[in-house]
Amino acid sequence: MSDAFTTRVLNVTTGSEEKVFDLTEACQSFLREVAGGRDGLLNLFVPHATAGVAILETGAGSDNDLLAALHTLLPADDRWQHRHGSPGHGRDHVLPALVPPHATLPVLEGRLELGTWQSVCLVDTNVDNPDRQVRMSFLG
Repeated sequence: MSDAFTTRVLNVTTGSEEKVFDLTEACQSFLREVAGGRDGLLNLFVPHATAGVAILETGAGSDNDLLAALHTLLPADDRWQHRHGSPGHGRDHVLPALVPPHATLPVLEGRLELGTWQSVCLVDTNVDNPDRQVRMSFLG
């Protein structure tokens, strides 16, 4: 694989509760290793039918606000036609339509270009699957 494109899979354990998991430091570490001070794009992709990638502020309550909003929009009850797994699990399969399983972010001089309060996060509402993968790819 050329230096212009490098990819790595990050394994994340989200646990047994719904979670907004901050990936920012893992992204920055990956870029320190592979970007070499170059400009480019960082693409993240979550190959799961029940998780997504979001850019949002964390640590000030926004991560919990996102989970609360998802509960309002996608209640964990018996309305869903997709019915295997935990009660209300069908909502987890609708999540990627609202929180997409991918994001592409600018990289300037080898550093992730985020706003002051922005973080890159894995959003996982599926308590039945605590083991996730995030594919990070740098194109420079």
